[in-house]
Amino acid sequence: MLGAICGDIIGSIYEGVSIRTKEFELFSPKRYFTDDTVLTVAIADSILNQYDYTSQLKKYCRNYPNAGYGANFYHWGHSEETQPYNSYGNGSAMRVSPVAFAFNTLEEVRQEALKTAMVTHNHPEGMKGAEAIASAIFLARNQTKKEEIKNYLETTFNYNLTIPLEQLPPAYVSCQESVPQAIMAFLQANSFEDAIRNAIYIGGDTDTIACMTGSIAHAFFGIPDYMVRIILNYLDLPLKKITEDFCNQYNIF
Repeated sequence: MLGAICGDIIGSIYEGVSIRTKEFELFSPKRYFTDDTVLTVAIADSILNQYDYTSQLKKYCRNYPNAGYGANFYHWGHSEETQPYNSYGNGSAMRVSPVAFAFNTLEEVRQEALKTAMVTHNHPEGMKGAEAIASAIFLARNQTKKEEIKNYLETTFNYNLTIPLEQLPPAYVSCQESVPQAIMAFLQANSFEDAIRNAIYIGGDTDTIACMTGSIAHAFFGIPDYMVRIILNYLDLPLKKITEDFCNQYNIF
């Protein structure tokens, strides 16, 4: 989940912008955490303290009302509605990373990823996106080779993950568009930092692309200690505490 938060923060100032370069400053005072971080921490809090996903997502949405949610999620979060709204947006995939660190088998991870998605994103593509990102993270943290991760995701989720980075158009909010691009940004990287730079290079919904890419790259490459210290300082105390507690509980640092 640290990689997800890191990608979100670095990508925050480029959302909707296509810079098409990997040469940019990683951290600056202008960057900030968005709904990607808030909802990732909400899922972590749910797992850590055994809360149901619906109540925690609503709680965090209300506690951080200006984090940049999609209109449908914001409306759901601030309503009394508890039923999902058939979304196929990438919100299900950007918040799922804690699942891949907290459960011990691929089958468990896939099942739990579906549970986190279905409270809002019960469209097949919304569920598929969450399941794919969680699977990629789980395989990466278990020292699976990149080619094996790629083959598994292509076979299981019917993604085409062979397109060179330079040929990828900017990706926006649907799972079917952005999830495979986020995975390709990881597959074509040689380090955690390079993966984040790849994600920003793609453009479009950059904070969420980088969030998803970062979550996989963290599991595969690890994160430099200096980046961990920096990103934790971007968080307020409640988000930082849950993040640190979750990472300590599941030996993520």
